[in-house]
Amino acid sequence: MKTIKSIVIIALISVSCSKSGSSSDEAPEQNLAPTKVNSLIYPSNNLLCITNLLDFEWNKATDPNGDTLSYILEISKTNNFSSNNQTFEVDNTTKSVTLEEGTAYYWRVKAVDSKNLSGEYSSTFQFYTEGLAETNHIPFSPQLLAPERNTAITSNTTKLEWLCTDVDNDQLLYEVYLDTNNPPMIKIGDNINVQHLEISLNPMNTYYWKIIAKDSNGGQAIGQVWSFSSN
Repeated sequence: MKTIKSIVIIALISVSCSKSGSSSDEAPEQNLAPTKVNSLIYPSNNLLCITNLLDFEWNKATDPNGDTLSYILEISKTNNFSSNNQTFEVDNTTKSVTLEEGTAYYWRVKAVDSKNLSGEYSSTFQFYTEGLAETNHIPFSPQLLAPERNTAITSNTTKLEWLCTDVDNDQLLYEVYLDTNNPPMIKIGDNINVQHLEISLNPMNTYYWKIIAKDSNGGQAIGQVWSFSSN
């Protein structure tokens, strides 16, 4: 009987020690990404700048873990940031940059924590640097809105939608290109004065589309190519 009691006591001590040991092992804190930069301050959207030396400014992001943040400022001549980019790593929320005169630019910012984990990019703002004796500015590149990129359309019709602005407030007209080949070469709309177009689709195809915007002074801007499929 004493032997049995001894075994039980030893077992209880062992379990107690095991529980005590496991509670002292804390799981490492999970590193979470910084929040999205929710506000770009300067240059504001659609701004016509009177100088090409610009003081970029944006609001702070926050970090769930309290990590120190830096920021990636990206400036591009293309609205999808596919080429002609300038990238700067900044420790605060301002950066002075000298840019080319008479040029349309697009910019965005994201936060990066001290463990090199990035948040989402902010929204994209567009602006124009004034050139010498500039009389007309070409439109900003059209932004494609719908159908969303690489989406699948289940009906036999859909509406193409886009957004485009002009710093001179010129009237804009649009050429619409839609094709099953990339880049799209078939023009399905010309001199359209609205920013949407209803189209018919054939099933089981991948479509590519783009918009060319033209202002009333002969300037034009070509948008990026998006694709979608029809089921």
